Amino acid sequence: MPVRLTLPPTLPQVLAQTARPLAGMWVVSASPLIAEIAAGSGLDLLLIDGEHSANSLQSIQLQLQATAAYPVTSMVRVPFGDTVLIKQYLDLGAQNLIVPMVDSAEQAAEVVRAVHYPPHGVRGVGSALARSARWNRVDGYLGRAAEHVSLTVQIESTSAVERAEDVAGVDGVDALFVGPSDLSASMGLLGQQTHADVVAAVEHVIEVGRTAGRPVGVNAFDLDMAQHYLDAGARFVFVAADVALLARASEALADRFCAPSEPDAGGTAPRSSY
Repeated sequence: MPVRLTLPPTLPQVLAQTARPLAGMWVVSASPLIAEIAAGSGLDLLLIDGEHSANSLQSIQLQLQATAAYPVTSMVRVPFGDTVLIKQYLDLGAQNLIVPMVDSAEQAAEVVRAVHYPPHGVRGVGSALARSARWNRVDGYLGRAAEHVSLTVQIESTSAVERAEDVAGVDGVDALFVGPSDLSASMGLLGQQTHADVVAAVEHVIEVGRTAGRPVGVNAFDLDMAQHYLDAGARFVFVAADVALLARASEALADRFCAPSEPDAGGTAPRSSY
């Protein structure tokens, strides 16, 4: 007899089960090994990125397989809101999609349609061939597919902030996610994610989400800003990335152990012991 499987809860289901906000990190290295290490960290969320990384469909599937054994909710960001790409990401087993650069309710509605099977959407039917339904080992997958996926849209431009209320009102949008990096760039404040105007725009989206009953997440590698957004009502935050953690930790080691040495009495610096 084949094994019958139950899929893990989606992001909205996890949020509904806990009163506290959730915290997570990005995985952009395209490494299943690093994804598995991150999955066992105790963080609530992992965001496997397909936009600003070298990830392919196959590498994302391998990372989802590597993290599946751990009590962590994996989210996957597609490069952009393309119907064909969304179908492929869903079929390889991504349950919680993040779609970047959604600037209007019309765009959000198109993405919602891409996520769902007819009659509510246009997702192609290939569950018998795909990891999404574990090759038809998830009972009733087609009839309950909407329960097994979630859609988070990114608010990361001035236009999106201005239309956030309309986007949040689209049926099928499960959460909003604010990206302060691109948002600050669109405001003419490139690289100034903590500028007062950027912070105010993020807080506005959080309030819009609260009013609409849509959870809002924020990307904030500045830990003080992450706490600020949590205090303002954000329901989830991403506070680090695998490659950034490695970069900063290795730099700290170099600062401690590889700093230039003082010259000796003869005016020459000691030789490296490498």
